[in-house]
Amino acid sequence: MKYIINCFAFVLLLTVFNCKSLPAELKALEGLEIFHVSEAQTAIVLDGVINSSALDRFKNLHQEYPYIKKLKIINCDGSINDEINLELAQYIHQNGFDIHLEANGLIASGGTDLFLAGHQRTKGPGTKIGVHSWAGNSKTATDFPKEHKYHLPYIKYYTSVGFTQQAAEDFYYFTINAASADTIHWMTEEEIKRYGILSK
Repeated sequence: MKYIINCFAFVLLLTVFNCKSLPAELKALEGLEIFHVSEAQTAIVLDGVINSSALDRFKNLHQEYPYIKKLKIINCDGSINDEINLELAQYIHQNGFDIHLEANGLIASGGTDLFLAGHQRTKGPGTKIGVHSWAGNSKTATDFPKEHKYHLPYIKYYTSVGFTQQAAEDFYYFTINAASADTIHWMTEEEIKRYGILSK
């Protein structure tokens, strides 16, 4: 399994735990069930870090409740498997889901990318939306020049969920310059509007 250091949750783990205990913490995150169906069966609810079983779990719930077309997020501060996160986001978009960030909810890093998969994207009051650069193999996103191939996967993802090419590039380059991989930038309401994070 591939762990990519580009999520706020993973950065927090690096800060709190030493290297010897980190694999156990990742293993614990991998075992969490982060999706459930709301009591009224009107939405699938997400609360937690996207792990390697997230895509299969979401697909199973979608097959069991095919009439549900809404995802509610309580908290999703990143992913520990970025490839799965993008596959999950594309599945959500391709199956016509709307996404709502619940009041006082939080999304960051991979959680923010996932949110963008919603056909309609809304949020309640008191929410936080975070972005930052990605990093891996002793390199960060800003080490590579604009238009480098390493930037393309995210730009292509944003266009696949409805962003224009220009909007995708604008948002992507904003995120990697807004904060380093070991910090987080909480978007202002003006930035949320400028980069089309919510539906119009």
